[in-house]
Amino acid sequence: MNRYQNILDYLYSQLPMYQRSGAAAYKDTLENTLILDEMFNHPHREFKSIHIAGTNGKGSSSHVLASILQEAGYKTGLYTSPHLIDFRERIRVNGEMISEDAVVDFVDQFREMNMGAKIEPSFFELTVAMAFDYFRKEQVDVAIIEVGLGGRLDSTNIITPEISLITNISLDHTAILGNSIPLIAKEKAGIIKQNIPVVISESNDEYNSVFIEIAKENESPIHFADQEYQAAYSMILPDDLQLFNFNKNKTLLFPDLKTDLRGTYQKKNIGGVLKTIELLQKKGWKIEKDHIYNGLLKVNTNTGLRGRWEIVGHNPLVVCDTAHNEAGIRLVVDQIKNTAWKSLHIILGMVDDKNPEAVLKLFPTEANYYFTRASVPRALDEKKLKKIAESCGLQGIAISKVKDAVNEALQNAEAQDLVYIGGSTFVVADYFSQKF
Repeated sequence: MNRYQNILDYLYSQLPMYQRSGAAAYKDTLENTLILDEMFNHPHREFKSIHIAGTNGKGSSSHVLASILQEAGYKTGLYTSPHLIDFRERIRVNGEMISEDAVVDFVDQFREMNMGAKIEPSFFELTVAMAFDYFRKEQVDVAIIEVGLGGRLDSTNIITPEISLITNISLDHTAILGNSIPLIAKEKAGIIKQNIPVVISESNDEYNSVFIEIAKENESPIHFADQEYQAAYSMILPDDLQLFNFNKNKTLLFPDLKTDLRGTYQKKNIGGVLKTIELLQKKGWKIEKDHIYNGLLKVNTNTGLRGRWEIVGHNPLVVCDTAHNEAGIRLVVDQIKNTAWKSLHIILGMVDDKNPEAVLKLFPTEANYYFTRASVPRALDEKKLKKIAESCGLQGIAISKVKDAVNEALQNAEAQDLVYIGGSTFVVADYFSQKF
């Protein structure tokens, strides 16, 4: 076994990891993060950053911003989570993943410095420290930092960014963040910093007042992007690109804005990004209109983003999406309804610490369902999922492995059908990591 694989085994098996273990791995304090930051001599102070939180859309928004800044000539770091296939997806510079050697060197350095078990960090705490240290070593001009969970107590929340971006708020991770929209909004609003502008991609009467109050407390200018930027028109082009016409204050500003990100829901994320770019321009950042157009056109190419209404096959049309909560699935189901198909096949898996009924009730009853289980401990048993789904009027079969479920759906589907793979980030990850 090589050194890199040994390090991955250490990260995955010896450190608490939320993606695998759930709430048991969550730390409700920044103590370890602050110790790690001091241990590595405060690397986040050596580069500029943009901080992004939100229930849905923060990953897409992070990648879009990174792509535009790369096109503008800025050396751009990108920290996101979770990864789909390769751990190194979490940490990128100008789209290139951190090297295996850099991962090994950082963990070895940490373990040597931490002799005597000064701290016992979680997987996420150590990964954030790794990202910040790597961005400093790479001398990035700016790093786009995606919050892992929540905001106020997230390990990324030691930075002082140029701008804070919050995409939206809906019910998710309620056992940790709170069981109401205002409570969750308050946790997400924890990334708002003193005198730092904050952009809210999607305004909503349920949480606007929370953000306005906390922004006022911090003397932070607040901007609700969707009150300025709206997509007047959108369509999917024959080459699988998506086209938008974006207005600002009802005046066409970005006609024929094409992106390799699909899903009409991206208009919500793009609006927040456009407002963020506008604020950066006002602060003196050299970002031209061409950089915006080229950045949106090449998001996947520039940053390696995957799993957002990603078309992975034709005849039948095969699409996967990492949406995994009620608000995200609602948008995906709308996309399914607006996509042409003769018959619909849905491969579906979920984790066992969600509210499956609320999500399952959103799915169409006329589909053929293949209930499955991703290869992580948090995954909901496929037979239990099938039983719950049946109570919601969804009929199908239970297949234990994602690969087998996809194969079964492909055997049953005809050329004019739609095959959808989703319900959980981990189902999509299993699809990408397994050969078909």
